[in-house]
Amino acid sequence: MINNGIRVLKDIKRDRWIYILLVPGLIYFLLFKYLPMGGVVIAFQDYHPFKGFLGSDWVGMKHFTRLFGDPDFFKLLGNTLMLSFYNLAFGFPAPIILALMLNELRHMRFKRTIQTLIYIPHFMSWVVVVSMFFVIFESQNGLFQSLLKTVGFEPFSIMMDRDLFRPMYILQVIWRESGWGTVIYLAALASISPELYEAARMDGANRLRQIWHITLPGIRSTIIILLLLRLSDVLDLSFEHVYLLLNSLNREVGEVFDTYVYRVGLINGQLSYATAVGLFKGLVGLVLVMVANRAAKQAGEEGIY
Repeated sequence: MINNGIRVLKDIKRDRWIYILLVPGLIYFLLFKYLPMGGVVIAFQDYHPFKGFLGSDWVGMKHFTRLFGDPDFFKLLGNTLMLSFYNLAFGFPAPIILALMLNELRHMRFKRTIQTLIYIPHFMSWVVVVSMFFVIFESQNGLFQSLLKTVGFEPFSIMMDRDLFRPMYILQVIWRESGWGTVIYLAALASISPELYEAARMDGANRLRQIWHITLPGIRSTIIILLLLRLSDVLDLSFEHVYLLLNSLNREVGEVFDTYVYRVGLINGQLSYATAVGLFKGLVGLVLVMVANRAAKQAGEEGIY
């Protein structure tokens, strides 16, 4: 035991700069991820800021009973799951497809230029992204409305149409995040041995066959791990993005748990109720990750733990 401890100390001393680089990340997770977890206790209280954690009255499952008994609960659950399904069905495969396309480019300067261009939207805030789409699709003199007039159609509002809320939402997610999502997949693709492709070409495999039998199996573990991590956020959509797209005409299909917490919980000062909703979302994500991780291990993959 003592020898093991000495060996660990020697390893830490040898790699001290690597451990020092970990400090900022550890501090971030400690301050903003782990310490706030103690605040979930107010989900079981009628919390009042002036009374504090110790002075507030305990109410047990009152706020959860209110949440599950709310007439809007199933509407919120359905809207949230539908947007999450859109994310998984269209948003998740998008960076994989984009990475495969980039991997096929042989002109390095052109490839780097394309990578840079598709990365840029990730660094724009959702305010900028939604504003750009509003100018393009909603402005009377914008590109879309002008094009409709040119081909003889009557102008109509896309962002005010409840039936087009979800397609607009996922289109913006794909445009903003797909380029950035290719970073991990391109790194995984770089680890595949070129000798496998050479052997496949000698056997007469075309590019599609090489992608199906070499490229995709080579990044399968990366895809599964990222899918497992995505499942943890199945009820946790981007509040800012959804809130910016919401209006009185599409609220029926666009209201999700995050915007509901802001509207009902935080604006009205119902902190305990808002915390109960957040805790419910977290528990659902935890269960989904555990189930999916076990399924991945049974299928022969590594999983995330």
